Amino acid sequence: MAAPANSTTFPGDVWAELRLADARDVPHIHSLIHQMAEFELLTDLFAATEELLTSTLFPSPTPPPFTSFTALILDLSPSPVVPDSTSTIASRRFDLSASPLADPEAAAFASPRGGGRVTAGFVICFPNYSTFLSKPGLYVEDIFVRAPWRRRGLGRMMLSAVAGRAAEIGMGRVEWCVLDWNKNAIDFYEGMGADVLPQWRICRLTGAALDKYKGNQEEAADGKAAA
Repeated sequence: MAAPANSTTFPGDVWAELRLADARDVPHIHSLIHQMAEFELLTDLFAATEELLTSTLFPSPTPPPFTSFTALILDLSPSPVVPDSTSTIASRRFDLSASPLADPEAAAFASPRGGGRVTAGFVICFPNYSTFLSKPGLYVEDIFVRAPWRRRGLGRMMLSAVAGRAAEIGMGRVEWCVLDWNKNAIDFYEGMGADVLPQWRICRLTGAALDKYKGNQEEAADGKAAA
């Protein structure tokens, strides 16, 4: 089948770089989060704005990576990428010659780094803490690859790089959530050695349920003690 007329085709070697994001990446991060919400059938919960993403992910001064909210961007380049010691987390060459890839969104997701690079995915993670291990850990809030680039090993590259960095800095574990209907993702994570924990459930306060506790710390504590 011929690629759409507005697609960019990647017919041979492609160089992938997982790098630290900066404020220039916010428009793409915002669009990727919306695509993820569409995939997960959760657009009714989508309320992110570029302004909020900028202020929360890229404050000034910016904390060191993996010590606070950390955003990573996956860029693909048609030419070799020279790793940058200050921003590159992982890089790898992929051979697409056996199955050229057409990306209909390549122009919309042109990387702000230039050089013909295309942004294909992102990761957002932040530290948490395990009392059982008495060690910090890393929580992966989101890991996402745009549809044309899936099933190419990029998700594995991204998660492996994040897990490797967590291990290198002495963290005790890496955790994330997966929707129970997403069998492909569950199989993928189990294939990477992750335990899927069906006995745990997510508890969440948000929106009006959270706002009612403003200025009401004492009553909230009393309610918890009586529960």
